[in-house]
Amino acid sequence: MKNNRFTIIGLLVIGTMLIAACGGAAAPAKEAAPAEAAPAEAAPAEAAPAAEPMKVVHLVNGTLGDKSFTDSAHRGLVDAAKDFGFELVTIEAGNDPAKWEPAFMDTVQDPTTDFVVIGSGDLMDVLVRTAPEYPDIKFIMFDNPVDFKACGEGCNNIYAVQYKQNEGSYLAGLYAGLMSESKIIGAVGGMDIPVINDFFAGYYQGAEEAGVKKENVLIQFAGSWNDPAKGKELALTMYQQGADVVFQVAGGTGEGVFYAAQEAGKWAIGVDSDQALIIEETNADQAARILTSMLKNVDKSLYRAFKLYSEGKLPFGTNENLGIPFGVGLAYNKYFDKNTPQEVKDKIAAAEAKVISGETKVATVF
Repeated sequence: MKNNRFTIIGLLVIGTMLIAACGGAAAPAKEAAPAEAAPAEAAPAEAAPAAEPMKVVHLVNGTLGDKSFTDSAHRGLVDAAKDFGFELVTIEAGNDPAKWEPAFMDTVQDPTTDFVVIGSGDLMDVLVRTAPEYPDIKFIMFDNPVDFKACGEGCNNIYAVQYKQNEGSYLAGLYAGLMSESKIIGAVGGMDIPVINDFFAGYYQGAEEAGVKKENVLIQFAGSWNDPAKGKELALTMYQQGADVVFQVAGGTGEGVFYAAQEAGKWAIGVDSDQALIIEETNADQAARILTSMLKNVDKSLYRAFKLYSEGKLPFGTNENLGIPFGVGLAYNKYFDKNTPQEVKDKIAAAEAKVISGETKVATVF
């Protein structure tokens, strides 16, 4: 009996100790709960994947390095990519026309392509044929008008910008005629196509106002954008025929005009970019023979296009035609200042003002 009593008492003591132990453990556990939850609250949320920048492809039907039209476009796109945060990829399709359309199709079939920029009338047909099939891709065609009426709503993903090269070339022809002592001037075109003939429509008009007879405006086409030797040959022939100023509208071929001017000790006029300032970096003597350049502000127009796009204001489905002073004009640089009499500067300024006001209407082939 005694043993049973102690057994019962022992069990009661052990039970009390266990209850106390359990009770003692429960309180700290309850207080520790927030500490256990803290790591989950402190863990940073997973960052959302960064959006890929828009990919813009500049498809060149040729190569960079013409120091003129193509390089001007590239310059504007580089600046726009920097300021508006897109990825710029330049594809040089080379000088073989058979490779241009395949390069275009490879570009639009690439699923990473968001925007395609081209400046060639040779790609117009494939552009208007293909754009409706790729509505998620945006296109810019510069320097060539798109026939949106024929293309229909399927081309509402295309924006086209042109330049009134006839207006800028009117100033170039007037200037060449005023600067010419022989009253014979020339011009070398890359190809016999409407956009180049539009240059010459204005050039003839300006030259006539300067007192140059139409038959004394010597025009030749090289048949190529990348043949400096041919450009030099044509320009030298014009200088030998009495021309003392030759305007080049021939891309890379036009570099040959500058070599001819340097060799003959005559004058040249550049195109698209301020070519004297570009060339003086490598050939100061040649740059000194370039009186001015007829600026076609491709770089500024493409920069403007992407600025408008970033603001949601780029007018897709339309052609924009930029004239003096935003789209075209003459380069008023140190060579122009040094070589141009004040009387000629005044006449050019007055002529420019009349075009801007609408008083002077410049001939065009369009």
